[in-house]
Amino acid sequence: MRSMGGDQVEEAMADAVALLRTATDRDWETTRAGRPEWSCRYTAEHVAGVLLAYAGQLAGRATEGWVPFEITLDEGTGNEDVLDVLETTAALLAATLRTTPRGVRAFHPYPFRSADREGFAAMAVTEVFLHTHDLAEGLGLRYEPPAERCAELLARLFPHVRPDTDPWRTLLWATGRGDLPGRAPVTEWRWRNNLVIPSERLTLQGLTPAAATDLAAGGDGGFAWIDGGPFQGTRDAAGMLVKAYETGVHRPVWGVFALVRREDGRAVGGIGFHGVPDEQGRVEIGYDLAEAARGNGYATEGLRALSAWALGRETVTAVRATTEPENTASQAVIARAGFVRIAGETSEDGAGGEQFAYELRG
Repeated sequence: MRSMGGDQVEEAMADAVALLRTATDRDWETTRAGRPEWSCRYTAEHVAGVLLAYAGQLAGRATEGWVPFEITLDEGTGNEDVLDVLETTAALLAATLRTTPRGVRAFHPYPFRSADREGFAAMAVTEVFLHTHDLAEGLGLRYEPPAERCAELLARLFPHVRPDTDPWRTLLWATGRGDLPGRAPVTEWRWRNNLVIPSERLTLQGLTPAAATDLAAGGDGGFAWIDGGPFQGTRDAAGMLVKAYETGVHRPVWGVFALVRREDGRAVGGIGFHGVPDEQGRVEIGYDLAEAARGNGYATEGLRALSAWALGRETVTAVRATTEPENTASQAVIARAGFVRIAGETSEDGAGGEQFAYELRG
């Protein structure tokens, strides 16, 4: 899986500064930066402040809120100096990203109060792209970042947005900066970092469409897997997530999660929903483990954690699970998680085979 980290932040900033350096002789104090009601000068300061804040969150391992500091430029700082500050804050964030371990998460309010290092990197690159666009629009410059990078940002931070043939225009539309044919204008938006659900020995880490695409193609999805992982069922589930994303029906919280072991940060399996809750408030869960992880209670623990999270939603009345009649190991997992077999009810597994149905109610 293509990484999102310090190199990408510095690359985005280098391209932005190279363009903006051609317009440092302009008046940034009174020139408006594109659609936002901000001057070019304030917009540039905002980007520097955001990148420094992200570095502070990760470096300080903040978990409860924003680290209470902000950047202030010295009086008399010129436009060239502002660009130096932008490059410096990008370098500070890049260094922090490179030294932050894979599993570390720090506070970010949207939407689940945390983000990992790749989430902060993706938000930083997006900030640079969007506000360089705003500055370029205000200063009469032409700017367009790489389409492939924009597609990656959409697949990491905007999982609810159906992709389009032009990723840059889609990113602008998704952040209220442009129009797309057939889509209503966006007037309000928020970052969409992935959901992480903790349990005793595991964390259930929601897959972004970017991670799912890599898993479905045979990659690791950005996770360090135990030997033999991931199991094919996880790759198949990731492929279904990608199809839902591409057709615009993916709902991130009702997607797929990697089961990651706390003790060493290694992924041991996958678990997830078969879709959103139905009209009766029922939602179905499926799961699998890498063979080397079986027999340790991870599936039971993951099933309990995800079921509890689902039953905590107002729209959910029951969680369901199905298994083949001969799969006694899976039946034992389901029973230990508190599910009860639904008497007389069976379903088909897609290949015409019978499956037992189980349910857990809130």
